Amino acid sequence: MKLTTMTQVTVDGVMQGNGHASDEDRRNGFERGGWARGKGDNETHAFINQTYQRADAFLFGRRTYELFAGSWGSLRVQDVPGWEPVMRALNTQPKYVASTTLADPAWSGTTVLSGDVAAAVRELKAKSGGELQVHGSGALTRWLLENDLVDEMTLIVVPVVLGQGARLFPETGPDLALDLVESRVDSKGVTIQVFRPAGRPQYAPTEAPDRSTTRS
Repeated sequence: MKLTTMTQVTVDGVMQGNGHASDEDRRNGFERGGWARGKGDNETHAFINQTYQRADAFLFGRRTYELFAGSWGSLRVQDVPGWEPVMRALNTQPKYVASTTLADPAWSGTTVLSGDVAAAVRELKAKSGGELQVHGSGALTRWLLENDLVDEMTLIVVPVVLGQGARLFPETGPDLALDLVESRVDSKGVTIQVFRPAGRPQYAPTEAPDRSTTRS
């Protein structure tokens, strides 16, 4: 299976609290939740639905898993008009959670990966199928990238600057080159960018000082 990630981010890279404006995610005093609601047009909604339909399995970090289980895992199809494909995929396909503390997941079809997560993910990727998808799960996504386990990464960039909140990529961290596979912008200014990791970036060489101009 190909391991793919999909993350909604703001222009300044924030991924925290994209859905509900209530209590979805208020860590560290975050007060600007719900910034992605209603922002994409019908083509973007269709792209998201089609992405979920391609999933053969899902991989989550614990925080995102609990958010999804508390919403998609408890709602009915009639509760999510327009998002039925997402609902069906999440509730019918296998779900894996990378966690050392989650012991008894209530969401049907869930398996906890608590040992050697890298080995477990490689074993999942070795299975036949289409995609092992990661949605949200910022810490997990960063870890997967650092361990060269991501095959493709989709960023859905919402045209807003929050100025606060947890970002997908930290201020300091490992560097990564990306090859652009696909890019589109919808009628509401939301951009979808699909990348493939391409190793480390190439940097311009440091120029040696011109000794002919230096004084002795």
